[in-house]
Amino acid sequence: MGLPKLSVSEQLAAAFSRTPPTLPAAVSAMCDAVLMDVAGLCVAARNSDYVQAALRATAEAGVCTVIGHPSGFNVATAALCNGTAAHGEDYDDTFEGGPVHAGAVIIPAILATAEQHGLTGSDLGRGIAVGCEVMCRLCLVAPKRVHKAGFHPTAVFGALGAAAGVASALSLDKTQWFNALGIAGSMASGIIEYLAEGAWTKRMHPGWAAQAGYRAARMAQAGFTGPRTLFDGEHGFFHAFANNDGCDFSAMLEGAGKHWLCADIAFKPYACGTMAHPYIDCARKLVADGVAPGDVTSIECKTAEGIVHRLWEPLAAKQNPLNGYAAKFSIPYAIAVGMLRGDAGLVDYEEAVVHDPAVRALAGKVRYVVDQDNPYPRQFTGHVRVTLGTGEVREVSQGHFRGGREEPMSAEALEAKFIANCNYGGWNADRARGALAVLRTLRAAPRVDLAGLRG
Repeated sequence: MGLPKLSVSEQLAAAFSRTPPTLPAAVSAMCDAVLMDVAGLCVAARNSDYVQAALRATAEAGVCTVIGHPSGFNVATAALCNGTAAHGEDYDDTFEGGPVHAGAVIIPAILATAEQHGLTGSDLGRGIAVGCEVMCRLCLVAPKRVHKAGFHPTAVFGALGAAAGVASALSLDKTQWFNALGIAGSMASGIIEYLAEGAWTKRMHPGWAAQAGYRAARMAQAGFTGPRTLFDGEHGFFHAFANNDGCDFSAMLEGAGKHWLCADIAFKPYACGTMAHPYIDCARKLVADGVAPGDVTSIECKTAEGIVHRLWEPLAAKQNPLNGYAAKFSIPYAIAVGMLRGDAGLVDYEEAVVHDPAVRALAGKVRYVVDQDNPYPRQFTGHVRVTLGTGEVREVSQGHFRGGREEPMSAEALEAKFIANCNYGGWNADRARGALAVLRTLRAAPRVDLAGLRG
């Protein structure tokens, strides 16, 4: 196999290594929204057992901020712990077409980089935009195959996205930029075996990717080299992580640096796996239209084949999740809490709710059938068909993800989510609004200062 004169990594470097300081308005708005969403999630999770464990294991002093915690920490600690907190409740942003959670990787990586190296707000914005964009574009190469191979796309794409974002924030040259990507390819990791029993490893994947991306960019800056043919080589990235050879990279490269996919990043209204969201909306709509959960004898849902192994099977385990985290990846549970509690927020995944006999009984009535014509991953859809004790059948479908391209979350709703997340993490409204004021000035700051986000 001959080596390409201009590799895919080099083409990405040419597109993104000299991103201008003024970003398109939609991309700037995305940067601000993702900053706010991630920061609020970090506060919400700051007292959780998994964040406290990560902090105990990794805490080393430095100048960087772990949001919601006092004092300063080194780059690796800040990136790892902020990434773990941001993704820990599965309430963070998503990219339709992935799915991938860019903010939980890129924001921790770029914030830590900015503090460590005294960067400006313009550097910060550039790093966030490029990092998120590269993660979104990676989703277009081999849809569904990374999950099928047993890897978590946010984890493995995240290492590369973080490397790209940090390289851009630090203004690395084109050669250093594609070397950073190549180095990060050997740092990427994250398997999806957490699904078996609700283990915590998925929670740390974005943080691990964030710190890996920082290390890769800094090594490239210092002269360390990575494979130029990270993507198009015989032993390349998608060969390893998607069991796929001969990839077509045209969709990933088309419009790179000019057309920004990340401007369409979606935000979650519910604290659980993305593809469960339209099913929750359907369940709530049925109740709003007069269906009493106690009258339901059975529930059948049409679903995409690509999400069965993560959100539907093994069905008995999804109907009876072991703990709150396992419940986040169960559509039967999501439908049950949507119908019985009218929401699927942070409190609806607490252990007392997960083990509520009424919730488990209703979840036990949920079954699925695979719809071969489902448009996943281009669209995330929902369908709930209930049979009542009278024999009456009621049915609702939803063809999009609420919070995404077709029904984006408003600025007011995003701010309300931020305040609620801060409150969940123990900050009162005044403290939350003070943090919001800090976040709103970051991208215009002559030097990034996160002291107002410590706690």
